[in-house]
Amino acid sequence: MTAVKQVLGGDYRQFTMVFALVALLGAFEVASGGRMLTSSNFQNLLSGNAYVLILAIGMVMVIVVGHIDLSVGSVAGFVGMMVALTVRDVGAPWWVAVLVGIGLGLLIGAWHGFWLAKLGIPGFITTLAGMMIFRGAVIWVSGSISVPAPRELRYLGAGYLPEWGPAFTQMNNSTLLLGLVAIAAFAWSQIRRHLRRAAVADEPQPLWPVLVRVLLVAAVIGYVTWLFASGRPGTSFPVPGLILVILVIIYHVITQRTRFGRYIYAVGGNRAAAALSGVNTKRVYFLVMMNMSFLAALAGILFVGRATAAGPSDGTMWELDAIAAVFIGGAAVSGGIGAVVASMVGGLVMAVLNSGLMLLGVGADQTQVIKGLVLLAAVAFDVYNKQQGRPSITGLLSGRRRTPSPDPAEEGPAGASDAPGWELADDPVPAGAAVPTASARGPKGPGDAD
Repeated sequence: MTAVKQVLGGDYRQFTMVFALVALLGAFEVASGGRMLTSSNFQNLLSGNAYVLILAIGMVMVIVVGHIDLSVGSVAGFVGMMVALTVRDVGAPWWVAVLVGIGLGLLIGAWHGFWLAKLGIPGFITTLAGMMIFRGAVIWVSGSISVPAPRELRYLGAGYLPEWGPAFTQMNNSTLLLGLVAIAAFAWSQIRRHLRRAAVADEPQPLWPVLVRVLLVAAVIGYVTWLFASGRPGTSFPVPGLILVILVIIYHVITQRTRFGRYIYAVGGNRAAAALSGVNTKRVYFLVMMNMSFLAALAGILFVGRATAAGPSDGTMWELDAIAAVFIGGAAVSGGIGAVVASMVGGLVMAVLNSGLMLLGVGADQTQVIKGLVLLAAVAFDVYNKQQGRPSITGLLSGRRRTPSPDPAEEGPAGASDAPGWELADDPVPAGAAVPTASARGPKGPGDAD
């Protein structure tokens, strides 16, 4: 068991949702007679859920700061409709329409951020109003009819990576190259981290757990690469999936390796203490809400491309799927805890549930019941782990190492560790961004003083 913990880099219970995802895949593969782990199903699963996963990236940041955004589905539907109308009625090029849509998303996010950050209206109320406004607006501007999307937009929403290079691989070489780059990047990051830790450790750090971990992850990435690259001619890794991967990398770096990311966790952990430490909490709220609507706009544009048309009902209930993905990924309802990569795991659990139940012929009504039970069970399990002093999946997937704190009353930034008595060993918080200790925690809310 000790060897397993060394290979996994910590307590194996941190991988609960990862194990659940693997178990779901295996169970549905057997129950569906081998139709789950196929190239076509994986391609449809990723491209068909990319927009929800993109929403989850922004939603985890909103939830970490202690708020929630109920407007993302309506904003996505409104922006997608405006992009389609810009091309059809104005005659603008597709890329101009996309820029218009992104600009609209930023303006809507600024609108929500103004009410939350400047006037102190809770995000729940602000975005509930936004959900009503933009759901009505999309029906109004569309006249309750669908508007076709331009051909170039269809490639962004449902296209595949191009084919090139030698044919002897018998796979899509773009997807093959992407998989090789992913393996090399993971191996480099793990070895680099091991060398950095070994340089400051008092005792020799064994290399074999790192090598075993790299080999296991390389095998998984290689298998997934083969699935996507060996499909029918003309298919490969989906373009929306590539956009999702790029966004996950960017936002993982932002939330875990930048000052702004530390501010997000500090504000979510204790707004009053963060403000006393010099953090501009109003600015954090404003930028988080603006970013959420930006990602909602991007998700809406990709969905319109996949659907080949913008409809008045686009975006309905998307916010609930995004919120479920974040909480299944281990985020805390009270804020301060959450990670982008963990939210992707939660989103994939929901996507696999949808796909597997559909393959088994389960009705939409029963599917909703099962998804609700899974969400409740995931959050209950995470709460139980925290009560027992155990870190959740978020603590590991945030990509940071923990060392015992000399003072049991001290805590690291919320979200980096879920267990008391731990602090960050890497990437110290910069000057002016001190993180509140457990003893300093108090009530927080939009009305707290800055």
